[in-house]
Amino acid sequence: MKNNLKAIVIGSGIAGLASAIRLAVQGIEVTVFEKNDYPGGKLSDFEINGFHFDAGPCLFVQPQNIEELFELANENITDYLEYIPVNVACKYFYEDGIELNAYTDQEKFARELFEKTGEDPNRVKKYLQQSSKLYHNIGTVFLNYSLHKRKSLFKARLIKAVSTVKWKYLFNSMNTVNSSSFTKPHIVQLFNRYATYNGSDPYKAPAMLCLIPHLEYNEGLYYPKGGMISITNALYKLALKKGVQFQFNVPVQRIIYNEGKVKGIVVNNQNIYADVVVSNVDIYCTYKYLLNNNIEAQKLLKQERSSSALVFYWGINKKFPQLHLHNVFFGRDQKAEFDHIFRYKKIYHDPSVYINITSKCEEKHSPAGKENWFVMVNAPANAGQNWNAYKQQCKANIIARLNRRLQTDIESLIEAEETLDPVSIETKTGSFMGALYGASSNSRRAAFLRHPNFSKHIQGLYFTGGTVHPGGGIPLCLKSAKIMSEIIAVDIKHLKH
Repeated sequence: MKNNLKAIVIGSGIAGLASAIRLAVQGIEVTVFEKNDYPGGKLSDFEINGFHFDAGPCLFVQPQNIEELFELANENITDYLEYIPVNVACKYFYEDGIELNAYTDQEKFARELFEKTGEDPNRVKKYLQQSSKLYHNIGTVFLNYSLHKRKSLFKARLIKAVSTVKWKYLFNSMNTVNSSSFTKPHIVQLFNRYATYNGSDPYKAPAMLCLIPHLEYNEGLYYPKGGMISITNALYKLALKKGVQFQFNVPVQRIIYNEGKVKGIVVNNQNIYADVVVSNVDIYCTYKYLLNNNIEAQKLLKQERSSSALVFYWGINKKFPQLHLHNVFFGRDQKAEFDHIFRYKKIYHDPSVYINITSKCEEKHSPAGKENWFVMVNAPANAGQNWNAYKQQCKANIIARLNRRLQTDIESLIEAEETLDPVSIETKTGSFMGALYGASSNSRRAAFLRHPNFSKHIQGLYFTGGTVHPGGGIPLCLKSAKIMSEIIAVDIKHLKH
């Protein structure tokens, strides 16, 4: 049903695509403006010498967020996207020689941890049960509703939800709770890692983040056929089917507003008018550059930036049967690593190393007998560090670690290479300082401090994506699009000029 409203979405990241689809389904005429020549933002891909790489996010959980979009659009998702469950969420390698398969089957996972480390299976099961309770009692409230609308908070029953949460999750750090939940340091280190899923420090971030493991071990992990880029391609195709227009290679110069109402945007020094403008651009950059509001932009920087990443894309001239789709090689001192990232703004000399290998699921992603390695370490946001020096040093440290654990000469096997650092992340995706999630969650108030999905001062202006509520990562970006579109559905009668 058409309602004669026109909407502009700035940016075609995963949240921008989902927002465009949801608004189109509401009968709104939608045009997406994208500065790059491709959709997807961080969720893009590339190929070098026959090796295919997903450029950004590698983890796929909660496919129901995407399924919901297709149901809303009355389309069959299998015509656009297929995915399969992954039985091992991640394989973990420790410096003392221990190797763990993190099975997505809770019983097998608990048994594996007991057999490899001696950790009590009942502790593991209890932890995952608590993680589930956290997610369903409080996570669903924080992640599915606006925290800045009284009606939605009443509907979400926030006070009742908070009252169900144990005090230890409200007033302790993630590491404190994990340390009290397990007897083996290997398992504490494993579960501390989940703070990085939103760019935070487990020694500072609230224990509420202990709900994150629920997504993998209780709900399951998946692999989209074709790689993560298949998610972007599916949503782009669906958006086109629903009549969304795309303008690529067209950076937006400014958002136009007057007398407290949005009017449209400026592109190529020309005004393009609309009733609704949705920014899928980093919220800091939205205020700083699109709204020319430096005061509000600076307020946002009072919140600590999330971590960034240093990525090496390696075409490897060998197959490693001991590796899985997702792998982590832990460093010896997790606390020191996070101190370097958030306190000293440096990359630790002995960082944990994440390796994603999609050719484990699809052999065509690399030439025969070879593998495509997405190798990542957590890094601080860009503050003018010498990233060329860091890349050289970090590459040497990573290779030394892998040589030791895999008993081979990794460097001699690298026949193709690209890199990504916080500076290039900012250039390609518009993430201020290369911070992958905008603000970190390194405080108890972090969830409440995230920018709302609407402007309190400019009618018709809305925000979506990883730097606003409810946060970063594919599931939360999709949820931000839903929250934003539901607000517009309520506001719609006031939006027509």
